[in-house]
Amino acid sequence: MSRAMATMRDVAERAGVSIATVSFVVNNTKPVSAATRERIEAAMAELGFQRNVVARALASRRTRILAMAYPALEHRLGAAGMGFVTSAARRAAERGYHLVVWPVGNDAAELSDLVGQGLVDGVVLMEVLLRDARVDALVASRLPFAMIGRTENPAGLPHVDIDFDVTVEDALTYLHQLGHREVAFVTEGEPRATFRLYGPKVRAERAFERGCAERGLEALMVECEQHAAAGRETAREILARHPGTTAIMIMNEHAASGVLSGAIRSGVRVPDDMSLLSIVTTRDMGAMADPVLSIMRSPGEELGTLGVDLLIGQLEGEPMPEPRLLPCVLEPGESTAPAPGR
Repeated sequence: MSRAMATMRDVAERAGVSIATVSFVVNNTKPVSAATRERIEAAMAELGFQRNVVARALASRRTRILAMAYPALEHRLGAAGMGFVTSAARRAAERGYHLVVWPVGNDAAELSDLVGQGLVDGVVLMEVLLRDARVDALVASRLPFAMIGRTENPAGLPHVDIDFDVTVEDALTYLHQLGHREVAFVTEGEPRATFRLYGPKVRAERAFERGCAERGLEALMVECEQHAAAGRETAREILARHPGTTAIMIMNEHAASGVLSGAIRSGVRVPDDMSLLSIVTTRDMGAMADPVLSIMRSPGEELGTLGVDLLIGQLEGEPMPEPRLLPCVLEPGESTAPAPGR
């Protein structure tokens, strides 16, 4: 018998059970004793039986496929973002689901098309805007979803996120305790107007303005495109326009190394003359620089896991947990030191 042609009838005969019992195991529709399941799965392996995912989905009305919607064309995926993706995929597999990354844009119509095809059981939404049409589309569709991120008013919406208020406050406190009184904040500059409402950017900038005001500091913020060349130019711009700057805080992974090299090319000694602190990033990204960047490490792995659990919990009827906000954690490297003269 050709292994590729094995059917449920063949499996039933080999295992000595009914076709219905094989169907229960294949489609996971009814409980089967451990011994019987083991015998059926052994028969499947011997015969090379392939589960038909489409047929199983039709029978159970579940695909066990989750989509992670990431607008890759609008916003570059960095190391921190990849941490969310890989941990989410790992957690989905642990719980018996498949996670696919769906690079749909911030256009709600495209996401609605995905949802309408019935290919997925639920959606994990990333790169959330303060006013996000995708959220409205998912609410209207009644398809279970969870956000790694937040809208402006996320009450009642299942979400987990970075605590940007605490992260920026901790970063400013660290630099302030080192004696820095003139601190610049480099954030992402996006070519698309829609990303002016990008939740992480807006929340971090607001927290920086508030933290500077509380300390009596000028809130110097500079936008920078997501690449190293832009980072080098941004460093030169800060030094030319604000020569008293002694520390730069960066929330732009792709530009951080460029900011460092731009400062060094301008004759600045890091960290003797100027400190650099990269926030919402990873150890690997910090270690790629020379000197190694001090960072506020992103909780991407924790949040990716929590986001998937939040979605699967809805699919399996579990009680809805409270939203979780996790701050980034300070990990000093070689790029920060006391301010000159202190």
